[in-house]
Amino acid sequence: MASDGQVFVKFGRILAKHCLDKRCSAELLCAAEQTHTISSQLGIVARVKAVTAESKSSSELLVSNAQNLIQAVLHVLKAAEAACIKGLRQPPPDSEEEEVAAFCTQWRKNLLWHRAKESLNSDRDELGLRKTRARAEPTLMAMVQEQSPQTKNMPKHPKPIKGHKITESHL
Repeated sequence: MASDGQVFVKFGRILAKHCLDKRCSAELLCAAEQTHTISSQLGIVARVKAVTAESKSSSELLVSNAQNLIQAVLHVLKAAEAACIKGLRQPPPDSEEEEVAAFCTQWRKNLLWHRAKESLNSDRDELGLRKTRARAEPTLMAMVQEQSPQTKNMPKHPKPIKGHKITESHL
């Protein structure tokens, strides 16, 4: 789990490097660094626990750190969503950075498609306000979960949908 946290650190750093908005980039770097710290701490606690006698407090510490890591990863993904909405610079072709940008661009396209469908909804309530459907907006977390249902099978970085390349029109 600790090593999977490092995957999201790398993901956050790549997006921060290509984010057009400085505040979003700074938030993303901050979230990535927090995730890095917690991930490293979890790795240390896990190694110490592996060589010491079983104790309730060490188990609680391990679970607490794992929960903190999950929250930190969620923070990275929320900051990544904001960065994707603001826009990304074109990464170098045929690079890991391009794959990350294509993954995020695909999420952004899904989000915009969802919002467009919702705006076309003509159902109105008694006040004349448009009713929203029960479907939630797409999130990066959902795309990551769809891609890899088990954490241990997490790829080195989230991958774009097969055959999708980022182009200028996507940004």
